[in-house]
Amino acid sequence: MNLSRLVKLLQKHSKDTTVPGKKSTMGKSRADFSRLPQHVAIIMDGNGRWAKKHKLAISLGHRQGTENLREIIRHTDDLGIKSLSLYAFSTENWSRPQEEVDALMQLILDFFASEIDELDAKNVKILIMGDKSRLPEKQRLTLIEAETRTGGNTGLHLNIAINYGGRDELTRAARELADACVQGQIRPDQITEKMLSEHLYTRNQPDVDLLIRTSGEMRLSNFLLYQCAYAEFLFPKTLWPDFSVKLYDEALETFGGRQRRFGGR
Repeated sequence: MNLSRLVKLLQKHSKDTTVPGKKSTMGKSRADFSRLPQHVAIIMDGNGRWAKKHKLAISLGHRQGTENLREIIRHTDDLGIKSLSLYAFSTENWSRPQEEVDALMQLILDFFASEIDELDAKNVKILIMGDKSRLPEKQRLTLIEAETRTGGNTGLHLNIAINYGGRDELTRAARELADACVQGQIRPDQITEKMLSEHLYTRNQPDVDLLIRTSGEMRLSNFLLYQCAYAEFLFPKTLWPDFSVKLYDEALETFGGRQRRFGGR
């Protein structure tokens, strides 16, 4: 684990965010947008490849990805986008090497310990998408505390998918609706798309307008399958730790230039 190498890389990234003679624009929009998405979803892919590229331990790749995430969240909030959904840990990620899983679990604790005060102060509402019951007790309690503390906030909806799977989410919603039918609360023929959406984690939020998956991979990987029905997709080849605010701005501008017909002409 070459920690000194990581420190040098972090210093380089921080220097790249400023222009000589000007104040830092970190977290501020540097582009004009005529049309912003209401809901952005991001599959933060490429941490492991970034670590290998820089001859670092995989755990340091995930840590650098988390450092990058802080600026993306701040920038999204500054722009006034309503919802940001992040794929942090899938139901399939448990099959990764135990050392990597342990590092990811530790990052959950570190992230909320360092960020919860600022997020709460900025009126951000945190929602954890996924089954928290399988998580270690410290992580589970930390996530519940974050949701409880920010539950009354009315700003950016920050949805973080941890132990999440899109099929699992839909199955859970179907079971809830089936139980309502058995209890005689509704009839099967009364079930609508709106009713189904109200049983998803993202209830009362707009569907995803823009999905970004970094690292060049072009698949959903079981993320927000229902909510992405009419999303615009972007698959930049940049690895997540290198996905800067500038590149995020470019993705938002690309979205603004697309014509969305939703099945019409």
